[in-house]
Amino acid sequence: MQTLVTGGGGFLGRYIVERLLDRGDDVRIFSRSRYPELENQGVECLTGDLRDADAVAAACAGRDAVFHTAAVPGVWGPWSLYYETNTVGTRNVVAGCRQHAVSKLVYTSSPSVVYDGRPHEGADESLPYPRRFRCHYPHSKALAEQAVLAANDPATLRTIALRPHLIWGPRDNHLLPRLILRVKSGRLRRIGNGVNRVSMSYVENVAAAHIQACDALAAGLPCAGRAYFINEPEPVRLWDWVADLLARAGLPPVQRSVPYPVAYGAGAVLEGLFTLVRFPYEPIMTRFVASQLATSHWYRIDAAIHDFGYAPPVSTDEGLRRTEPDLRRWAAEL
Repeated sequence: MQTLVTGGGGFLGRYIVERLLDRGDDVRIFSRSRYPELENQGVECLTGDLRDADAVAAACAGRDAVFHTAAVPGVWGPWSLYYETNTVGTRNVVAGCRQHAVSKLVYTSSPSVVYDGRPHEGADESLPYPRRFRCHYPHSKALAEQAVLAANDPATLRTIALRPHLIWGPRDNHLLPRLILRVKSGRLRRIGNGVNRVSMSYVENVAAAHIQACDALAAGLPCAGRAYFINEPEPVRLWDWVADLLARAGLPPVQRSVPYPVAYGAGAVLEGLFTLVRFPYEPIMTRFVASQLATSHWYRIDAAIHDFGYAPPVSTDEGLRRTEPDLRRWAAEL
């Protein structure tokens, strides 16, 4: 199969690239940087920006399938950056697929596209998009997801959106290093009562889900045009999980806590202040982050299991074992 992975040098993208290479597929990536280590493995590396429609279209030429993982993450920044990259950039990917007769598009979405600030416990894909979003990332991703699903056409371009929740694992360049940095700088506080449960997604399992979804589209299974939650079958208690990670990194557990209403209120104040003054960095707390750290948000994966055979190949315990060397390295270096 001739494949394109946008963001192929990133955290999730690289795992997808490696799985494609392992099974003998021809792999091209489209990213903002060059990756000589991937080129040495036979990967064609194209550089460019998702906002450049012509560059995106050229990257899609001659491909059978596109895995679109690239996006601007985070909870703070100008709407224009999130919208132009995540939303318009995804529309450029869809247009490139259509222009060059790509038959399959697998889009990496997020459960945050349906997050409305309330607890989600055992939620499924019937959740609607909220009327209001608490930060630009989920809003831009929701618009992008809708564009991908609307583009589905069984005769030309079959599309699917996957919603992995809190991706973690070896080579993480976002979630776990930031967590450890906050602990080492004394800035991490437990928000809420510490009993909230959340879904987690080990990165190798998420990569496997992308490959399974692509193969299901090729086989004509009835999953095209739909979105699916992707995470481990059972949720974890967030703060117990954090304590386990810190212990494996050789760091002490989080000792201090802040009531959820206090953290949420502080987030609202800081958002207003940072918007007014236009600081070049993100607030230490926002309303979105407070609600994510204090409330339960875990999702059922029955639909992915039933519709395209999703079966996480790596257990949570094994994922932690594989991640432990990186945890200790980050604790020593950050």
